Amino acid sequence: MDIEDLRTFVAVADAGGVSAAARRLGVSKSIVSRRLLRIESELGAQLLARTTRGAALTEAGVTFRDHAARAAAEIDAARETILPSGQLQGRFRVAMPLTFGPTHFAPVLAEMARLHPGLHVHAVYSDRYVDLVADGFDCAVRGGYLPDSNLIARRVGAIHGKLVASPGYVAAHGEPETPADLVNHEALMQGTEAWQFLDGDTVVTVQPQGRYKADSAIALATAAAAGLGVAWLPDCITHEHLASGALIPIMTRYRVPPAAAYVVRPPGQHPSRKVRVLTEMMVEYFKGAADIWGGR
Repeated sequence: MDIEDLRTFVAVADAGGVSAAARRLGVSKSIVSRRLLRIESELGAQLLARTTRGAALTEAGVTFRDHAARAAAEIDAARETILPSGQLQGRFRVAMPLTFGPTHFAPVLAEMARLHPGLHVHAVYSDRYVDLVADGFDCAVRGGYLPDSNLIARRVGAIHGKLVASPGYVAAHGEPETPADLVNHEALMQGTEAWQFLDGDTVVTVQPQGRYKADSAIALATAAAAGLGVAWLPDCITHEHLASGALIPIMTRYRVPPAAAYVVRPPGQHPSRKVRVLTEMMVEYFKGAADIWGGR
């Protein structure tokens, strides 16, 4: 049984349809359909029931899916062990944050591709938390405070930040002196997140409120510089605004606990060597770029 046929079946099962699996695999729908027909013919069983919405696993498909996924993973692991000079091969699908992924993390992926000519890197940049399993990602790089999940995460570096506002906003509305004062200020946020501050060794959590929200830290920095409110932002986003005077640090008596960057992957016994290599490269990147991410 062809390994690509197995991989294709798993992709269709996880994506819920031929079209979505074809996009994930980077091949045409006709190729996906041909592989599915071949594997069902070899097994003598129907694995997928085609529907108007895509494809649903049959009882046989549900049983076979996990075996196929394990077999494909074992073959990939075996190939990795015999590649010369530690070379990586095959497709590597990774999700990166849109806010600073293209500017700060993309060079790491580019260097990984340069070092491993047989590697096919498919990077997706979005500040949306993609479903690694359903969307077929090998791993993702995420920044901030990692929410609880069944994903396996490896911390690769610290992300420091601070509370900022424009001089014009402070002149018009004053500067909050304590976390409790933030209820009287317009907060610029990505969603409904809580902000944390350190009062000595005590962590103080507040629920800020505001009328301006965006899913991009760069957009929030622009809004803060325009005088729309106060924002908690990573140093790598605000350093140019701070240098120009467009933004100033506020409420500096209360430090912000550092967040972190993580490489996260779906649950499993062992990470693939591709994920391990990216993780180690990200660790080295943060060691050499501490001035960009703050904390010095």
